[in-house]
Amino acid sequence: MIRKGFFALCVLAMVFNISCGSKDKKGDEGGVPGGDPDASIETRSMNFDPEGSDSGKIDGLTTVNFEYDKATITSKAKDLLKKNAGWINNNKDVVVQIEGHCDTRGSVEYNLALGERRAKSVKNYMVTLGVDPKRMTIISYGEEKTLDDGNTDSAHAKNRRANFVPLPK
Repeated sequence: MIRKGFFALCVLAMVFNISCGSKDKKGDEGGVPGGDPDASIETRSMNFDPEGSDSGKIDGLTTVNFEYDKATITSKAKDLLKKNAGWINNNKDVVVQIEGHCDTRGSVEYNLALGERRAKSVKNYMVTLGVDPKRMTIISYGEEKTLDDGNTDSAHAKNRRANFVPLPK
């Protein structure tokens, strides 16, 4: 009796295995569940410097600077941001990351918060210029990514900035 039950169970398992294995499942080419794992990865050349506007190599995207301990956009920065808004609106295939940066004065925590306020103020201003907020992200690096490691007023001024980095959508 036990042998007949075991035999029936084995036959049932084989039938189940054959019926499940014989179906042609869409997207299962190459024997990999879900299809080719690289099929959904699209390779696109960005043609942008990974440093973004800090590199000075992306025509139409410019880094903007801030006054000491401020996140307020200056009139000079507003002029530059108008050009940046035009660049973003003309390059629909990218999302732009706005990076907030600070000089080395102040605590790490304070500078991260200040960098975030700078990035947010730039993003908010860009929205008033017609840039879709979904096409911009923000991040604060605080004092972690300085352009000039000097301890002079001009070095500090270079580091108080918002940088624009194009990313693929």
